[in-house]
Amino acid sequence: MLPFTRKHSEKAGLPPGALIHVGERKTGPVTVKIMTYDETRFEEREAGKADLPLPLPEQAGITWIHVIGLHDLGIIEKIGACYPVHPLILEDILNTAQRPKAEVYEDCLFVVLKRFHNPKDGEDISVEQVSLVVGEDFVISFQESGTDIFSPVRKRIVNRMGRIRKRGCDYLAYALIDTVIDYHFSVMEALEENIEAIEENLADPSMTVLQDICALKRNVLLLRKSVLPLRDLTYRLEKDDSEFIKDTTRIYLRDLYDHAVQIADTVETFREMASGLLDLYHSGVSNRMNEVMKVLTVISTTFIPLSFIAGVYGMNFKYMPELEFKWGYALVWGVILGVGGTMLIFFKRKKWL
Repeated sequence: MLPFTRKHSEKAGLPPGALIHVGERKTGPVTVKIMTYDETRFEEREAGKADLPLPLPEQAGITWIHVIGLHDLGIIEKIGACYPVHPLILEDILNTAQRPKAEVYEDCLFVVLKRFHNPKDGEDISVEQVSLVVGEDFVISFQESGTDIFSPVRKRIVNRMGRIRKRGCDYLAYALIDTVIDYHFSVMEALEENIEAIEENLADPSMTVLQDICALKRNVLLLRKSVLPLRDLTYRLEKDDSEFIKDTTRIYLRDLYDHAVQIADTVETFREMASGLLDLYHSGVSNRMNEVMKVLTVISTTFIPLSFIAGVYGMNFKYMPELEFKWGYALVWGVILGVGGTMLIFFKRKKWL
């Protein structure tokens, strides 16, 4: 089943804001990483459900909380109680079938993204949902499972690389979104290599090639369903007059929009190429069938006069002049071989063989 067809039956009849995890059930503990930093200092630690800290208004700097795992509703509820996160935001965070979007609330900015993992040969792309809640002095990020996808951003903060320690929460949010978008490019490169491999295998179309083309079409469709909303999301972040995004950050959001447009154009190209590959496959199979039919037709045509000769002398008449001829048997064979050879030479000159 594709990720965007996950069932929503568990939410039927529940009020808006009800916290129900929708998506693949994960196992293992939920990891919560907390980082507080400003231009001169930073602190980093991991926390559990029991010691998840409350926001401290008097605390200077930016607080970044990264949650890996959505299956522990207690931690999600605790974050909603500690920070000004609307219940509808918590509901969307737990619903991993959300489309990429950006919504502005009274106390925060909410962003939903999709992170794709490189597909293996002939397999479907795996996808996980990434959500961001951006406030005045905090950013909360959520991912479904796996390793920390934002470790490059964390490294930049720790090593004071670039301008991230000098900027606010909006720039941190930009850095996180940019990281997720960068994963799209690695997936695009993998799909491009997959397309090239399929093109090479089309010289000998087989059922495996057809399966690879179908997997490619599914992956491109899945990407397209995420990339088109991503393009709209980045455009809205750049143009929306939100208090959570400063003018100094909008120029970087414009760069995100350019990347999203580039990805969307590439996906559309892949979509057309996938359809073209399927047409080439059917054409290759048809050509192979035509070659087989041509050979069978040549064989059948060659044996028509030979069957006629054999049929004439196979008639059960008592008086046939050639029956008493000493060299009749050899003559018939000579005629058969001569006629058959002449037809094969004719077919060869016509390049039908």
